[in-house]
Amino acid sequence: MERLPLAFFFLLLSVLSLAVWTDGGSIGVNYGRVADNLPPATKVVQLLKSQGVQKVKIYDADPAVLHAFAGTGIRLTVDLPNEKLFAAARSLSFSLDWVQQNVAAYHPATQIEAIAVGNEVFVDTHNTTRFLVPAMKNIHTALVKRNLHNAIKISSPIALSALQASYPSSAGSFRPELIEPVFKPMLEFLRQTGSYLMVNAYPFFAYESNSDVISLDYALFRENPGVVDAGNGLRYFSLFDAQIDAVFAAMSALKYDDIKMVVTETGWPSKGDENEVGASKDNAAAYNGNLVRRILTGGGTPLRRQADLTVYLFALFNENKKPGPSSEQNYGLFYPNQDKVYDVPLTVEGLKNYHDTGKSAPAGGGQRGVAAPVKGGRGGVSKSSSANTWCVAKGEAGKEKLQAALDFACGEGGADCRPIQRGSTCYDPNTLEAHASYAFNSYYQMKGRAFWTCDFGGAASIVSQSPKYGKCDFPTGY
Repeated sequence: MERLPLAFFFLLLSVLSLAVWTDGGSIGVNYGRVADNLPPATKVVQLLKSQGVQKVKIYDADPAVLHAFAGTGIRLTVDLPNEKLFAAARSLSFSLDWVQQNVAAYHPATQIEAIAVGNEVFVDTHNTTRFLVPAMKNIHTALVKRNLHNAIKISSPIALSALQASYPSSAGSFRPELIEPVFKPMLEFLRQTGSYLMVNAYPFFAYESNSDVISLDYALFRENPGVVDAGNGLRYFSLFDAQIDAVFAAMSALKYDDIKMVVTETGWPSKGDENEVGASKDNAAAYNGNLVRRILTGGGTPLRRQADLTVYLFALFNENKKPGPSSEQNYGLFYPNQDKVYDVPLTVEGLKNYHDTGKSAPAGGGQRGVAAPVKGGRGGVSKSSSANTWCVAKGEAGKEKLQAALDFACGEGGADCRPIQRGSTCYDPNTLEAHASYAFNSYYQMKGRAFWTCDFGGAASIVSQSPKYGKCDFPTGY
């Protein structure tokens, strides 16, 4: 009997919000180009303008793209790639040249409003973490010398794997090994420069691997009973809000409550492999459509009611050259021929005619159950539901992805990889999948079996039966 009044309340709230044109957050789009069949940047600009998009994020500073956006009024975030962090950190002259060639040469005709210094640097297998903050500071110094520092902000997108704890949201905290060398100086830099923290958040990853404990309605912003955070008493009606508030809580724990946040990536795939539960057009349309409505009608998060967010949807196009499972190539709002993959409004005006179809399609490997709403942060399951679980490699992820994830686990991740060294107990079988599985599981167990610690960019999954690779025993805790 409680569901009808609740549904009516949310409907009334949405209608009233649109009727009075409440100032909410803003929606942008990520313009990724890992494909060989995309239209030229000039046509992409026309497409964006036709959809009313005012904010775009790119993953480099490509001259053709920057020229195409000149005079459009679309605000652009450009990226200094991870592979350039070392040079930017060690050389102010490099940073000066990079800013001149990739920013100053185009601004203000091309309205560059932010520079993303690196992307998800903490999971970069090339150990670029220690160069991040020095690179950010040098790029900022270069902006100051060009008198662009008031117009252009500097930040760096983090993945939610940067969190040590995310459940409940109120207990959100950053990984301890990153706090002193990275997060404290980075957040202080953001405070001093009036910038914001960039965060990439994907509820899809949580649902895909834990559909037996995560409500699909909770993941898709649909009507649901909500989940009460025992730490602060707040009730959450979406996994997205729970993830974002876990990051806010982590910043608050370090006394940086005043730092704002921009969600630089979030999205849902319209297609996936057989085992990628939840990847479907209906679910992608529901997630992105309901997210747009949620952001544009305002209201902040349960923890920060006044924190109207800027959110960038991932991504503008399906990208056929992205490595990994099928979902990676199918996050686009549009096909390369510029036809819509599904219909999602991107403006307040478009929301007036938007209606969620209400089809919660599990897709992929089929429905494994839509039980209670999530009891974890970044899709994490509670400790009680993750007992006697292991993290293993997905062989189908491919050699390149597995090797990169293995390098991270045994390197920056701090996994105990001694047993898979030549001559040790778990060296045989000497296969990439077996070695990666041992390393992934070591990291997963060491981090308390939180879901997000068995992600590795889609190269790993959680299993409930002890893995068997030769005579090697996989530990269940540390």
